[in-house]
Amino acid sequence: MNDSAAARDAAEAASAFSHPTVAPDATAAYGPDPDQLVDFYAPRTETADAPLVVALHGGAWRGAFDRRHLTPFVDFLARRGFAVASVEYRRGGLLPQQGGGPLAGRWPETFDDVAAALDALPALVRTHLPQADPRRTVLTGHSAGGHLALWAAARHSLPADSPWHTPATAALRGVVALAPIAHFTKAVELDVCDGAVLQLLGGQKEFEARRHLADPAALLPTGIATTVVQGRDDVVVPQAVAEAYVDAAATAGETVGLTLLEGVGHFPLIDPSADACAVVAEEIAQLAY
Repeated sequence: MNDSAAARDAAEAASAFSHPTVAPDATAAYGPDPDQLVDFYAPRTETADAPLVVALHGGAWRGAFDRRHLTPFVDFLARRGFAVASVEYRRGGLLPQQGGGPLAGRWPETFDDVAAALDALPALVRTHLPQADPRRTVLTGHSAGGHLALWAAARHSLPADSPWHTPATAALRGVVALAPIAHFTKAVELDVCDGAVLQLLGGQKEFEARRHLADPAALLPTGIATTVVQGRDDVVVPQAVAEAYVDAAATAGETVGLTLLEGVGHFPLIDPSADACAVVAEEIAQLAY
């Protein structure tokens, strides 16, 4: 990464993280762990039977990043008439052999949680978000959350003996994945987020054994309308990762939309003050309505 790219990325990150946290209208647990929570945001408009957006935050599956940094984006969607469920999940702790550095994700808990949250949502939404129309559900997620959104939509493609397998395709209008870590082999090749993919799966040996259970690119086709939104100037999760996923979909006989934004890096996609965020909302609306 050159100096100008690093400076732009830092400025974009500072802008995205400058907004105050927005409290949810309700919070509910989907399990006993403190991280097994869903925040609910009612639409801020008079919309009846609002489309439901299920949002998964990013942060390289690492514990330092939780759903709070996504709340300005979630509130932005609510102000545009969406009902939103923002899912928290267990993330990585510390890696003692690296001097206490951050570990990306937990195997299998990160995946357990996302699957459990999606399974629990219909009942939770009826109770805590009655304005939502679950028949018009769109999954979205940013970065590592984009990976989890794509993975959650593909659970019916998992082996039948996987604990996360679902026998039927998820009842979704679609997925809008924002700069997702969507193709694990390409992400490892590019060392995305300082080895986060290998850490998530447990190391190089485990990567080979577990990739088919965790990599969205290995679970294609899904039969679910999918769009990837990607900044061309993203130096955190480069465009090549999104393109590898789209190419894998084409090889599997499926078309995945790819919206490339000029002059945009990683964080404007979830920054309410950036034009890119409005593009994201429109991509969600196109699937939801």
